[in-house]
Amino acid sequence: MSFLPAEKISASLTQIIVEAIAVQDGWIGFDQFMALALYTPGLGYYANDSSKFGTLPYATEAGVSVAGSDFVTAPEMTPLFGQTLATQVAQALQVTQTTEVWEFGAGSGALALQVLEALAAQGQVLTRYSIVDLSGSLRARQQAKLQKFGDTVQWVNELPDTLQGVVIGNEVLDAMPIKLLTRVKGLWFERGVAVGAAGEFIWQDRPTELRPPLAIDGEHDYLTEVHPQGEAFIRTLADKLTAGAAFFIDYGFPEHEYYHLQRHMGTVMCHRSHQSDTNPLADVGLKDITAHVNFTGMALACQMEDWGVLGYCTQARFLINCGLVARMENASLQERVRAQKLIMEHEMGELFKVIGFFKGEPWQALGFADGDRTHTL
Repeated sequence: MSFLPAEKISASLTQIIVEAIAVQDGWIGFDQFMALALYTPGLGYYANDSSKFGTLPYATEAGVSVAGSDFVTAPEMTPLFGQTLATQVAQALQVTQTTEVWEFGAGSGALALQVLEALAAQGQVLTRYSIVDLSGSLRARQQAKLQKFGDTVQWVNELPDTLQGVVIGNEVLDAMPIKLLTRVKGLWFERGVAVGAAGEFIWQDRPTELRPPLAIDGEHDYLTEVHPQGEAFIRTLADKLTAGAAFFIDYGFPEHEYYHLQRHMGTVMCHRSHQSDTNPLADVGLKDITAHVNFTGMALACQMEDWGVLGYCTQARFLINCGLVARMENASLQERVRAQKLIMEHEMGELFKVIGFFKGEPWQALGFADGDRTHTL
């Protein structure tokens, strides 16, 4: 596998985006810019060979510090995350009488490894674990990590016409391209990207008929996002899933909190070397770009395709309901400290939410048995 230097990645990707802007009247919506920045084959952030997932912004090779990871997700933080999620997956497989798991955006493969090992330890029958991931470099890491499971694990590039089983996705929805809307002096515009005089990417607004799903009180300028691609993904999945359930874990809010009048700067963030910034136009291909999830929009999208909401709650409540505390009692002190970050309010416990969907008849999922907030969506 060849590794391009960071400067080469960013320069090559910049040229591709500049050309895309040139052939579209000098302007593209932010959703297209985000898609190119993250997913352009071989160059986009999730498609190049840079290290992304891990606990440290640096690594040591031959005694020398080199570039490490950009951010840490729950499965990299502690295996107790995936082991606890597997308890919910096992119940869902049993209730829906299915034997397959589908994971979207499997990252380093850590979550898949944890879930597969936990399901095997529980004696849960699993005929197939399918991974849908657009990143070729990440797929290679996943294949190496999951090699011992042989043909049980498979990778697919597109969804079949129909599927059955339990779907999981950890920090997947936040990486789906979003549209930016801005209200300036009472008028609404779509914020997109153009090329400046020096060849740099610049913001440029164009009039639009698009609006946020809720009216924004007040007259002050306001920047926010809408999520047509994320909602389309949920509708597509709901249409194809003939039996089973789905669970998505991500950071975000219900609609009335998302479009609060005080959240006037939007939620777009970039992550690199365990630091955050708010400028996605710089260093394209070298950092993650995300936006918080509007969970109300996802819930409404699922209901349009005859899917139901199984539950919605904080990550802390979900993991506690699924037995995390008992697992922590049997873990080492170091492991308990890391697992606490999953449920502490000022860490991941409150900001991260879990939403579950079902096909067919509703049932009581373990993860939502206590503290369900579906009524807030």
